[in-house]
Amino acid sequence: MDNATQIGMNKTGAQMSPFQTPDMEDTAERLQPRAAIATAQGLDGDGGIARVRMEYIAEADPLGTVPPPGTLRGMVQTGIAKLTGKNPEVLIDKLGERLAYERTGVRLYDAFIAKCQDQRGAETSFSVDELLRVRDDEAEHFKLLNEALLSLGADPTAQTPCADASGVMSLGILQVLTDPRTTLAQGLGALLTTELTDSASWELLVKLAEQSGQRELAQRFSAALATEQEHLSLVRVWHEREVLAQGT
Repeated sequence: MDNATQIGMNKTGAQMSPFQTPDMEDTAERLQPRAAIATAQGLDGDGGIARVRMEYIAEADPLGTVPPPGTLRGMVQTGIAKLTGKNPEVLIDKLGERLAYERTGVRLYDAFIAKCQDQRGAETSFSVDELLRVRDDEAEHFKLLNEALLSLGADPTAQTPCADASGVMSLGILQVLTDPRTTLAQGLGALLTTELTDSASWELLVKLAEQSGQRELAQRFSAALATEQEHLSLVRVWHEREVLAQGT
């Protein structure tokens, strides 16, 4: 695989078919669902696609639920939290999300490391050892979140609603990293998206833990956040260097 961006027979653009382009534009104009756009903007229209979507939204069940505590300790903690006006299921849901995300993060770095090992001899702005360290940090964060859920009496093997949504969002990134055609720079771009989300999500998790009165967890999450911010800085630099190197 060549890691350099090249000029080739790319036929996706309209300029490659100048004579057929007007017909395509005319067809797109005639078939555009104007009623759906009008309804979404609060204008006159018969509804169209927007109306059908709103009907589905109104009838849809939730994406999922947070299971009740499976231990006596969890039941007691949940009961106390409810009496004080707090919703512990929100924290548990976000913990489940991060747990799933960190597990996926390990797999993402495994996939990228395999891509890098296939490029032995190629000059890069990073080393496999550095990638392995980041990958191991993600695995440690997975263990931390597993312990946090157990300490709250929750089941770390349950898929919470946010974990479900997170898994779907991660599919595209996983496809980029496991595609044999993608370059190292493209893979780093996918990892940069992952780390941006990861850093912001850990920031929120720290605030949720503090709001829930889980000070010890908040401190441990703050340490994890510092590590994730380091990951973000590293991947950002690696990605920038790889792209700029191609430009020269």
